[in-house]
Amino acid sequence: MHIMNAIRIKLWQDLVNYKKPTSFQLKETYPLPPYSTVIGMVHTMCGFTSYHPMEISIQGKFFSKVNDLYTRYEFKSDKYDKERHQLNANGHGINRGVATAELLVDLELLLHIVPDDQSLVEEIAQAFEVPREFPSLGRREDIATIQEVKIVSLEKNVRFKKNISVEPGYGAYIPAKDVEEGLIIFGQDDDGIVGRRNALGTRYLLTSTYELINRGTAKAPKMFRNWQKIDTFYATDISVSAMKTYSKDEDDKLVFIRMKKD
Repeated sequence: MHIMNAIRIKLWQDLVNYKKPTSFQLKETYPLPPYSTVIGMVHTMCGFTSYHPMEISIQGKFFSKVNDLYTRYEFKSDKYDKERHQLNANGHGINRGVATAELLVDLELLLHIVPDDQSLVEEIAQAFEVPREFPSLGRREDIATIQEVKIVSLEKNVRFKKNISVEPGYGAYIPAKDVEEGLIIFGQDDDGIVGRRNALGTRYLLTSTYELINRGTAKAPKMFRNWQKIDTFYATDISVSAMKTYSKDEDDKLVFIRMKKD
């Protein structure tokens, strides 16, 4: 068993889009924010100017989905042509039109932030307790209402004495390896008792961190982000059974971070 400290944050958002990078005509959303989105929010809230390694557990639920219209701008290197373009930007033509974004409604999130450098725990908690600016998660306009910030002790690789479930109706991102090793129980029986079933969820490769790669030259650099991705299951109504080894906080909240052998 390995004990660390984590920052547990509960927050709420009214309408939010966590855009899937491969969606264009309809700006689809993930059911919960990807790891990179949460890591970015933490660094922004704390004013970090360099990357601080951390592990993130993401759980939550939403009430429904709706589609909303927004103004979409498209441009290439084409010269402005009043017959083709709606806007002129220093001689370059821009097309303006209408597109659709998928929004999650009434979203609740439960986040655990586990910095590798444990001396940052108090600083991160303070940044969320007394924000420097309105916190947002997703698009810039997706304001987040912070409901709870608590520093909790986190037990990693602890053997459970009883079944522990996520909050009713909650979903979570689960490292795929944990699912493949049979650590997770999926679904509930009709009588409310958690039952063992096949993996019931959606598999995602979620972005986490990146490094900048120069694919140009020293004199004419062209920087690209080389993303690290986490193989993940998204599922709801999940539990970890008694006598399994997993991670939880001091209030018996499951923590879905990649398991590391001591």
